Amino acid sequence: MTLTVLSVAYPFAAVGPDAVGGAEQILWQLDRTLVRAGHRSLVLACEGSRVSGTLLPFRLPRSALTETMRSEVHRRYRDALSGAVSAERIDLVHLHGIDCAAYLPPPGPPTLITLHLPPSWYPEEVFTLQRPQTWLHCVSHDQQASCPSGSRLLPAIENGVPFDELQASYAKRDHFLALGRICWEKGFHLALDAAREAGVPLVLAGNVFPYSAHRDYFERQIAPRLDRSRRFLGPVGFVRKRRLLTTARALLVPSLVAETSSLAAMEALACGTPIVAFRNGALASIVEHGKTGFLVGSAEEMAAALREVGELKPDDCREAARRRFSAGRMTSRYLQLYAQLALDGPVHSHADPHAA
Repeated sequence: MTLTVLSVAYPFAAVGPDAVGGAEQILWQLDRTLVRAGHRSLVLACEGSRVSGTLLPFRLPRSALTETMRSEVHRRYRDALSGAVSAERIDLVHLHGIDCAAYLPPPGPPTLITLHLPPSWYPEEVFTLQRPQTWLHCVSHDQQASCPSGSRLLPAIENGVPFDELQASYAKRDHFLALGRICWEKGFHLALDAAREAGVPLVLAGNVFPYSAHRDYFERQIAPRLDRSRRFLGPVGFVRKRRLLTTARALLVPSLVAETSSLAAMEALACGTPIVAFRNGALASIVEHGKTGFLVGSAEEMAAALREVGELKPDDCREAARRRFSAGRMTSRYLQLYAQLALDGPVHSHADPHAA
């Protein structure tokens, strides 16, 4: 059975292999897998996105993003989505944005919503949608357990990363690494503090998005902590990210919120690099304490752990990533779910995450 799947990205972030956001990276992997499997993949996303299927480009306003402008973007995005559903024979719509309730497609094709972020960040209406043939699911069991009781959720599909593409022959160097979107909830100022206390060099890479809160965080909390041994690289593409992950002694993940997943942590393990992370959300399930990394509770504990990571084996990290976090494992489950929803609807619907 050949499917036509319309994937709908968060309107304000580009999709592609070098995307910063996890949702955009997962969408890119699913689009690529659909095309390789012989299906038809349509992707509604902002201009500048890179996809394997057919991009339906959406032009964002060039002016500053105000609440009024955000509402206008949602209206136009909803119209674009409705137009695509009317013009194409869509077997399934797959939504990835935190704001997806603002631009749901009209009743018609089955629709899947992937919750990539902490459930508390979503508007309550997401968990009580009345649109027919609309299902939600999470990207980790930890995330699903924190959803409101009685939510209409399908079983979780855990995220994965392209294990084979992350393999590279680089020797380990002396630096440690922190990687991701530069904002308060990622806690990178604590990674810099831990590296300074441990007396080790740290490389921080990632995007500072043009939001006032993000820029203020960088200027007040990150920039003052930088020096010759603690450097900020800015955004990095896939090839450079792979080299940094492979050569690093460890990846620091000092997240201050309950992470629903962590593609950066999974990528690091695939590169043979252990993780030192706060035990928040799914990180406690991703890191095997004492084998593929260390789970800590403070910057001081993180600093102490940095001195111990040399005892961990890169092969143990790679094997854990291959066994637990491969993109192939993830995408095969999505393709099965796509076919199931397009044909008959889910076997396990209206699942209560607190009963799992």
